[in-house]
Amino acid sequence: MTLANHLRYQEIFARLDGHQLALLNPCLSRETASTGQTIVDVGEQNQDVYLILGGGVHLYRETQVGPCSLHSLRPGDLFGEESFIDGGTQANSAKPTQQCDLLRFNAKILGQLLEQEASLFGPLYWAFWHSLAIRLQTSNRELLKFFDVDGEFIPPPSVGLRPAEDGNLKLDINLKRKVFQEQKLSSLEIQVLAATSVERRLDAGQLIFREGDAADCMYVVLSGKIRISRNIPGAGEEALAILGRGEYFGQMALLADRPRSADARAHQDGTVVLVISRAVVNTILNPRRNAPVRLLKVLCTLLAQRVRALDDKITFWHLLSGPKPSIQIGA
Repeated sequence: MTLANHLRYQEIFARLDGHQLALLNPCLSRETASTGQTIVDVGEQNQDVYLILGGGVHLYRETQVGPCSLHSLRPGDLFGEESFIDGGTQANSAKPTQQCDLLRFNAKILGQLLEQEASLFGPLYWAFWHSLAIRLQTSNRELLKFFDVDGEFIPPPSVGLRPAEDGNLKLDINLKRKVFQEQKLSSLEIQVLAATSVERRLDAGQLIFREGDAADCMYVVLSGKIRISRNIPGAGEEALAILGRGEYFGQMALLADRPRSADARAHQDGTVVLVISRAVVNTILNPRRNAPVRLLKVLCTLLAQRVRALDDKITFWHLLSGPKPSIQIGA
């Protein structure tokens, strides 16, 4: 059996057909990692992607007060895809929690394959998308553990939010085209998004969606700022990200078909967002299209950046909470 055939049995790669699997085989290698062995280190110049075939892997960061635990992965999970997507260093250190069987995607060969074989782009980036979406939701939950002790942290001061009714406006379609052109999307994607998106004007503090809501659309910021946050019991609002012009939000729950994982509000008066329905997104991001799905790459890059940023935030709170008992990662 070729190495690529192992992907047939992984739900995350179910969109790959037999021909595409054969194309991937040259970039794959199989490795075994023992308990306590370092697979990758945070900051390592390595954009390879890893699929866990057996065993488990722990993602963490070393800090002055001990290791900060970030993600526990199991068979079928990916790691390292942030680095492949955004070209950065490895986001976290990785060690096995037990004897581990890994399938490694060589980043250089995989990048060349994607340039030569456009049909691989959609299925692979869908796999990366779903992996990162799940990890972001895990990070959102992980953040809550730092607020379990009453009074340990002081909630941020009130922003003085006020409720406001939805505002409707009509923009010149060229203004909408411009924000999508800045993302270097294809002409077809720009035309479809500009023609089908609906403008919405927001006042400071106006709620767009709440954590737990069903997802039926995604958004892109045309002007102003959007605040993505969670309500921490006993601590108040914790901002996860402030988004500006050209940034997308709400796409994670939409594409993964999950409830919203955080709140979204306008951060300032006069914020304008473009609303893109599920039907439009499904049409543009159809994984069976042969052309490279540039929008999917943009969305994956933004998601990878948010996963990195949230892991940074968790590490920060870990440091603030003080020394911890000695923790043996992957030992």
